[in-house]
Amino acid sequence: MLQIISGYRRGQSCLDWLDARHSFSFGHYHDPARMGFSDLRVLNEDCIQPGQGFARHPHQDMEILTWVLEGQLEHRDSLGNRCRIQPGEPQLMSAGRGIQHSEYNASPEQPLHLLQIWIRPARQGLAPGYQQQAFPPEGRRGRLQLLASPDDTDGTLFIHQDVRIHAGAFHGSEQQQLSLAEARYTYIQVTRSALTINGQRLAAGDAASLHNGRELTLGQGEQAEILLFDLRPADPMVY
Repeated sequence: MLQIISGYRRGQSCLDWLDARHSFSFGHYHDPARMGFSDLRVLNEDCIQPGQGFARHPHQDMEILTWVLEGQLEHRDSLGNRCRIQPGEPQLMSAGRGIQHSEYNASPEQPLHLLQIWIRPARQGLAPGYQQQAFPPEGRRGRLQLLASPDDTDGTLFIHQDVRIHAGAFHGSEQQQLSLAEARYTYIQVTRSALTINGQRLAAGDAASLHNGRELTLGQGEQAEILLFDLRPADPMVY
């Protein structure tokens, strides 16, 4: 059964330079009933003011995917990477046994809008790593585009967990129907505008979850964009 999670239910953190919405418990926002969905542990939507950001800080034993919606993110880490990330160019950082990084809005004038996603890895103590890759927008126009996977799928980022992360963009009559594998869990985050999922209307910030569902229909979008997570059955369960 498809369950809809309103974006208004998310936690919120506000500073003079940051407006963050938390789909699951994070930082000062804690709800024991919202600790994650399968291996999806964190899904934050951040709006960062020009020239501002997060100073150098550590992470450990987490797969961290950053998906920029608007603007450019400047990234530096203890592996020696220094780069900028823009829309359509996901970054996947494997924190492993330990990594430090900083993240800043690269623009002195324009705000930065992004999603940051944390996935629990299959094993702890992995070697830290960094990946970044551009995915052409036409590859997700009216369909799903695979961004990250745990196998050797050509052209995707490698993630240390049984999860597949897709991006999609739908407008007008564009539609995709999916047959989902039995016993898998699905989580969909609407990142822009609105679309219909299995006959139910969702707007930006809303999400949908599906347990053991077999069919999924995406369509009737209004310049809509989504991220879709294909996940294994695993605790913690939220809904």
